[in-house]
Amino acid sequence: MKKNLAKLSNNIPFMSLIFILPALAGTFVFIIIPVIFSFGLSFFSWDLINKAQFIGLQNYWTIFTNPLFGKIVLNTFAYAISTSIFAVIIPLVLAAILNSKIRGAEFFKTACFLPFVTPMIVIAVIWQWIFDPNIGILNYLLKLHINWLYDANFAMPALIIVSVWKLIGYNMVIFLSGFSSLNQSLFEAAKIDGANWFDTFRFVTVPLLSPTIFFVVVITCISSFQVFDLIYMMTQGGPLDSTNVLVYAVYKNAFEYFKIGQASAIAYVLFAIILALTLIQWKLRKKLVYNE
Repeated sequence: MKKNLAKLSNNIPFMSLIFILPALAGTFVFIIIPVIFSFGLSFFSWDLINKAQFIGLQNYWTIFTNPLFGKIVLNTFAYAISTSIFAVIIPLVLAAILNSKIRGAEFFKTACFLPFVTPMIVIAVIWQWIFDPNIGILNYLLKLHINWLYDANFAMPALIIVSVWKLIGYNMVIFLSGFSSLNQSLFEAAKIDGANWFDTFRFVTVPLLSPTIFFVVVITCISSFQVFDLIYMMTQGGPLDSTNVLVYAVYKNAFEYFKIGQASAIAYVLFAIILALTLIQWKLRKKLVYNE
């Protein structure tokens, strides 16, 4: 018996490797290899048909000297920052309200989470109708006539509204999970000291919930910089490139203009931006996160 157990324990590392081999193979084939090859392609000129030609840093020079690229970067930052702010503050406030055990809390949790699990194509169709300048319900309720998706001044705010609306439920659930782990005695002490709801939220809830808030900010920021499907289905980067963002620029350069090298270069510029912002946020966590 002891010999069998010893033999089995010696084979555990090998057996573990066998079980995780499919996942490792998928990661290697579909993530690691494409990452390496796409980085190499950023130094080549290739149109998917002719032979690739090495041109060094020319792709990076081309995109950085293109005035449109600067506008695309600004659009991406505007979208990501706005979405990150509103998609964190609104769910946090809603989670605080629902955590107070109001009547119908479970219904509101479900209603808020439904947009997140709804397919993006359905959301795009519905919101295109809502934003329609002629028959849309939004203009009807506001008694206005705004060409939401066809006006360069309103197209980006419209997309931000849709994105925030979709993310509210997911972030709210994360915040509610964070609320469940908080020390309730501190809230009772604040109530005894005469603190009102706002003071309790500001000086007790937010500091205690700061690790969760930091996590939500990071994942929301990263996902916002990678937005594509919403842009593709609602505006296609228009009007006048007012909603063109980095990931959509990668798609257009690769599969419409067949400039694979420039598309790869844009992708790695986006990677550098996300990496830099994540490192900055990680450095700031000691100042922003309570008891870090």
